[in-house]
Amino acid sequence: MAPSPTAAQRRVIDAADPVTGRLRGTRTQLEALVRRGLAFRHPRPPHDHFLTPAGHRIRETPAGPAAAPAPEPAAPSAGGVFAARVGGEETVPGEAGPARLREVRGAWQGLLELRRMTHSDGSRDRPCAWERAHLVQAAALALEAAGRRPAGPDGGAGYRVRATPQPEAVAVHEPDGAALRACAATLEEAGWQVGEHTEPRTRERYLLASPRKV
Repeated sequence: MAPSPTAAQRRVIDAADPVTGRLRGTRTQLEALVRRGLAFRHPRPPHDHFLTPAGHRIRETPAGPAAAPAPEPAAPSAGGVFAARVGGEETVPGEAGPARLREVRGAWQGLLELRRMTHSDGSRDRPCAWERAHLVQAAALALEAAGRRPAGPDGGAGYRVRATPQPEAVAVHEPDGAALRACAATLEEAGWQVGEHTEPRTRERYLLASPRKV
């Protein structure tokens, strides 16, 4: 277990932007939160700091003597985006329910902010370099943040995002035709180019999605 943040650090966490998790504080306070795994520093200027999923959980825990101890900090992946549900996992990242939904939506807002800060025109409507380097996670985050249902470990209903041999393309599988088309619409709204295809042997319909460049 990581030690609970100090009172000053807790005030910084509580004052974070409720949507993006952007932090304001002294350099010492922010660096201490990064060391605890509760914040990450954006790699591009102006190098703002944002809460990690572990930091968001601390923020949601009431402060005071009865507060629960700080959870084990989860290291953010590149760009500070946590692991979204790709569908079919044996081990599900995080817990289902309102807390997971807030975490996913916070991660999506953080990704939109990453788009704004890394695109020269400040655009948030098309994928950024991090998404092109993490295609499966990026597509899965867009789907999960929109409320699409991921498949469970035994398959069945729900989306499954998988890598493909094609450069900059992922495959999205969903046995229900209407749900598959909803996934296509979600990805298009998130800035992806999407096409629907048929697997020659099984006749299964699936999506191929690529990050839009312009």
